[in-house]
Amino acid sequence: MAASEPDLARLVGLRTVKGGHYAEFRGTTARLSRVMTALEGISKALVQTASGPEALVIAVVETVRDHLGAEWVLFALADGHLGQTGPRHLIASGDGQIMAFEGASVAQPPADLPDPVLNRLNDVLRGEDEMLRGPLVGDHHIHVPVELDGSIVGGLSAWTPDDTVVDPADLMVLRILAGQATVAMVNASLFAEANRRAEELAERNAELLRTQRELSAVQRTALLNGERSRIARELHDSVGQSVLSAGLQMELCRGDVAGPAVEHLDKAVRLTRDAMGQLRNAIYTLSEARAPMTSIAETLDELCALHMPATTTTSVTVRGRPRELPGDVQHGVLRIAGESLFNAAVHSGATEVVVTFGYAEREVTLWVDDDGHGDPDALRGTLRAARAGEPAASRHRGLANMASRAEELGGSLRIRRSRLGGVRIAAVLPYLDADSARGAAALKET
Repeated sequence: MAASEPDLARLVGLRTVKGGHYAEFRGTTARLSRVMTALEGISKALVQTASGPEALVIAVVETVRDHLGAEWVLFALADGHLGQTGPRHLIASGDGQIMAFEGASVAQPPADLPDPVLNRLNDVLRGEDEMLRGPLVGDHHIHVPVELDGSIVGGLSAWTPDDTVVDPADLMVLRILAGQATVAMVNASLFAEANRRAEELAERNAELLRTQRELSAVQRTALLNGERSRIARELHDSVGQSVLSAGLQMELCRGDVAGPAVEHLDKAVRLTRDAMGQLRNAIYTLSEARAPMTSIAETLDELCALHMPATTTTSVTVRGRPRELPGDVQHGVLRIAGESLFNAAVHSGATEVVVTFGYAEREVTLWVDDDGHGDPDALRGTLRAARAGEPAASRHRGLANMASRAEELGGSLRIRRSRLGGVRIAAVLPYLDADSARGAAALKET
């Protein structure tokens, strides 16, 4: 029966728990307690990863110093290894100082380092000492190599005072700490690199948004410049030529007029010349280069000023949170608005025009209301005829062009009775913002 009983020494690691061996049991317990305390220090050191490599290495050397009660602790990386991380070395003294020759913002330059510490630093940095490729354990000194992917990339060394002897169990503690610290340093370096890339991406995204806003402003300005050029050409080629021809005709018939009519004819000639001068000034003003329009609201105001006579009251209202629109949507909005204003100015006899532009989550709306004498039913009939290609409606392509432009963008155009009494042109155009566009593209790829 006794032979089959388990060997107590094999279970507890001691020959007996009686008598003089109780001290050995207490020593083992003390070592276990020190190891557990060291592991707690290791865990506290490793959570410094997100704080950056420097904070991590400081936590490592302080953990070793506190665990061993060391007078000096050295952590160093060999030249040519882990080149993207730092600091390359740190030294902790027993009185709590953190020192480094370079590469650490919170460390101070070393002064009066003991020769063993300075020599060890040089040896680890050079990485040429074969003896340092394995662990070293003495009564008052311990060293473990720092390894990564099977290569020696540095070393961790500590020196204890004369009254503190290094326990062989401390070797495993330092090896765990050195290995985990190396991996954590790599992770900290990658974390810092990821943050740097994120900052670069944020900066580039901000630049992209600025560029997009500038391009939108340039596009709005280009559209307005096109409208100005078109109006200037019409003034020069039609109105200007008609006024000039009228003046010439009056000049030609002046010799055939006698009596009081001469004075009236001379006055008409002067008025014609004045009108030509005003036309030239208007054409010059329309042809001048303008600064980019800062917003769609400003551009709509400018379109109202271009198309509507001075006797017509105009107003522009913008609703919703302004967003940067894709170029084709912005161009479509402004072209539909310009055509609607032109129709109101030429055909409706309106005295008031109200433009309302609205931003929604996934679409924009445009209403152009007037108080003129237009008939929505008649305009809808004209639109149907123009889109059917009927010859009688060939001169009324403006409505058809607006409807086609809205449909090409996935939207719609409606003609209704306005609350002002005239006609409302209502356009709804869908759009995708930058985030939605990326999501749609990703969904399409899948």
